[in-house]
Amino acid sequence: MGELSIKIRISDREYPMRVDASEEEQIRAAGKLINEKLKRFREQFGIDDKQDLLSMAVIDTVMDTLKSGQRLTEKDSILQNKIEHIDHILSEALAL
Repeated sequence: MGELSIKIRISDREYPMRVDASEEEQIRAAGKLINEKLKRFREQFGIDDKQDLLSMAVIDTVMDTLKSGQRLTEKDSILQNKIEHIDHILSEALAL
């Protein structure tokens, strides 16, 4: 699809980027989510320092990512056990 030149505004600062056209919507959504998170922290904790707000947003986002990865690992393990169980049942049925 090609590259686009876009600007993303995060915490009153503009960041020019060159992105693949297929990723533009996701990148804009990410910028919006970051700004919403910054606003939420500003209101919740009364913090105005942008560096502190950005740091808190990064920590919160990384924690969400780690939790999601852990849940996926647990689901992969459960799925693997079920597949092995089905494989065992089918092997027994074919042996008859």
